Amino acid sequence: MTITGWKTRYREIRNEFGYNEYDDLRSAKKLNRHIGKKYPTSNIKKIISGKIIFIIGAGPSLTRSISTIKKYKNVTKIVADGAVQALIEHNIKPDILVTDLDGDMPSIKKIGRSKIPIIVHAHGNNYEKLELVTKFQNKIGTTQTDKFGKLENFGGFTDGDRCVFLAEAFKPKKIILFGMDFGNKIGKYSKKKVIDKKTKLKKLEYGKKLLEWIARKSNSELYTTTKPIRGFKNISMTDLEYIVNN
Repeated sequence: MTITGWKTRYREIRNEFGYNEYDDLRSAKKLNRHIGKKYPTSNIKKIISGKIIFIIGAGPSLTRSISTIKKYKNVTKIVADGAVQALIEHNIKPDILVTDLDGDMPSIKKIGRSKIPIIVHAHGNNYEKLELVTKFQNKIGTTQTDKFGKLENFGGFTDGDRCVFLAEAFKPKKIILFGMDFGNKIGKYSKKKVIDKKTKLKKLEYGKKLLEWIARKSNSELYTTTKPIRGFKNISMTDLEYIVNN
């Protein structure tokens, strides 16, 4: 299920950021040990395949998008990490949470205890947090190395673009991005402790590059309500109703 060409992208990411494949694999092996019963990917397919998907990131524009997102109760919502806090605060139910466990932990744990599927990603920098997966009810583990054991590799780098890669793996009808700004500001619902803002912004820029790459491969209709991304059509909130209903 890993997208063709991902190994090349992963090698580029390691070279760009100086990441060690051994560290990623070490975390992946730990996640695989702790995942327990894996949530069926066939259930994820039912949630996504042929559907209209809202991908909700934690960028600065999320706050002003919330009231619009809330109107669409029957649209599948895949939420990136810290953005789930905003949804919980406004009583919006996510359908899938994608996280590497560095967002708002009370919100992540709340989703983990529910029946909502949670996609937990292992990488070299979150080794110490991965035991948390044992407390989650419906979970799938992912890695950015070769998939093995109970783990999947849908592709993607940051939480936001990994949401899109996840959706693409199950062939949705349309993907619409919210709070996926990829600008020079970090949203208040993003990672709680940004120690190195320069690196964080560099990661976001690379996430944008990955979305532009997957857009060239996609058969879905792709839209964004935020800043331009090549391959995604920019739409306003007033356009949204037509896009969703047609």
